Amino acid sequence: MVMVIIERVLLVLGSLCLFLYGMKVMSDGIQQSAGSRLQSVLGLMTGNRLSAVFTGFSVTAIIQSSSATTVMVVSFVNAGLLTLQQSIGVIMGANIGTTVTAWIVALIGFSLQIDNLALPAIGIGFIFRMARWKHQEMGNMLIGFGLLFLGLSFLTQSMPKLDAVDFSFIKEFSGAGFLTDLIGVGLGFILTILIHSSSASTAIMITMAFNGYIDFQFGAAMILGANIGTTIDAALAAIGTKTMAKRAALVHIFFNVLGTVWAIILLRPLLGFVQNITPGGKDASITIQMAMFHTVFNIINTIAFLPFVKQFASFVTFLVKDKDPVEETLEVYKLPYVAGSIDAPELSIIRAEKEIRDMAALGFSMYRSLRQTIESLREDTVYPLIKELQKKENYADQMREELTRFLMECTRRQLNRKSEHNVSLLLWIIADLEDLTDDCYSISILLERSVRKNQIFKQAEIDALTPYMGQVEEFLAFVGAHLGGKLDPEQSQYAKTIEEGIDLSRNKLRKLGQKRIEEGEDVKTELLFIDLVRRIERLGDYCYGISNALEDME
Repeated sequence: MVMVIIERVLLVLGSLCLFLYGMKVMSDGIQQSAGSRLQSVLGLMTGNRLSAVFTGFSVTAIIQSSSATTVMVVSFVNAGLLTLQQSIGVIMGANIGTTVTAWIVALIGFSLQIDNLALPAIGIGFIFRMARWKHQEMGNMLIGFGLLFLGLSFLTQSMPKLDAVDFSFIKEFSGAGFLTDLIGVGLGFILTILIHSSSASTAIMITMAFNGYIDFQFGAAMILGANIGTTIDAALAAIGTKTMAKRAALVHIFFNVLGTVWAIILLRPLLGFVQNITPGGKDASITIQMAMFHTVFNIINTIAFLPFVKQFASFVTFLVKDKDPVEETLEVYKLPYVAGSIDAPELSIIRAEKEIRDMAALGFSMYRSLRQTIESLREDTVYPLIKELQKKENYADQMREELTRFLMECTRRQLNRKSEHNVSLLLWIIADLEDLTDDCYSISILLERSVRKNQIFKQAEIDALTPYMGQVEEFLAFVGAHLGGKLDPEQSQYAKTIEEGIDLSRNKLRKLGQKRIEEGEDVKTELLFIDLVRRIERLGDYCYGISNALEDME
């Protein structure tokens, strides 16, 4: 008897793991094949609250994980890519999007002969995966689809029948009224936390209902509990982030908890409403009823709270106070998003692109400080400059290290070919930006030597440098404005024109320095001037290298 129980437990556990693994493989495959379209969908986030809801729904329906969507939302808010009010709409939409899994399981998992569907999907997916063509990623999606339903089939078969095992302890939960509902919420909450996926836990609940272990009311209560359990990932993602990200995570928790509270109070009327709108009514399959409940609850919850987005934002702002404003120290850079928790690597690239733009802005600020100091080179201006640029250069070094680690983690999550190509270019851009900040700092050291050794440039040389430095500043601004996109042929030609103009100005300034040496000016001062011209020109070279990378983006 003991061996029979152990065997049955292992069968259930193995079936469950196969189901979860299939869901992950399918989600990864969808992301790989639809990565660029996912980024297009994310563009809707900047619209109104309805478009934000649609964005959350679309992304979650595609990647099959509301937890991944909300974790990304917290990260994007932390990075400044989303406002708090925009994030609220996306979170609401994500809750609706996660119901797609329940419908897939309810409509396909128990209505068709799963083996006849799963095995061919795995076979076709394997052929797609082995073939070397541009739609290779679809193979992973089909394999995951097959494994998911194969695991669901095994899970259904491995669960013992009610007449074979005494399940009276489950039945004891029924008939206790409101207490039964609370127990169901608690079990759904615990199951979702353990599995880390409300989509997967809901599918398991539907399977339990199909096998007769739980009735519709108890299953609905468990779904409500799963609705709270899914907030744990957003809460964890907010640890160590900025105030706005903490508020976004708190919104997710409040929205789901408040929704569960009203639904559990009105559970019986809600169940009756769901059965009335479900085709077949009370005689409909319990799997369809549960999927319908999951969808109806999240839609009603969204409709109820959507008009109060501003009030929601004000409330969490009141609860999570702004930190005391302090001057930016730029001492330690920490990418406020744990790379190991990336569940949607295609979308995480957007997060990295934003940080790269911040890195470019840092380099631009260093250059502007340099230019201002060169135009009024004195001892009281050069020493504060060195201190400022040293701090920023150290910060840029940390940014390069963190961003490189972040992007390398993304590549280990099986990106599609296009994204892998773009990530390699982003790594090149990061290296050029960090080298640019290094050279800015080295120029400040050069200026310090000029002041310390009293090798001060003449006003005529400063006047000649001014338009030259303006060309480089223009190039820096151009690069910063186009990071995160692809240069078209006209923009690429513009970048080439700026680079050629900088090279031409460099040659003229070098000849000016050489001519002044021939005229008897101080040799060391003029050599210092020529060296300064050369180093500034290298900044233009970095910009041109970045523009070439942007031109190669797909």
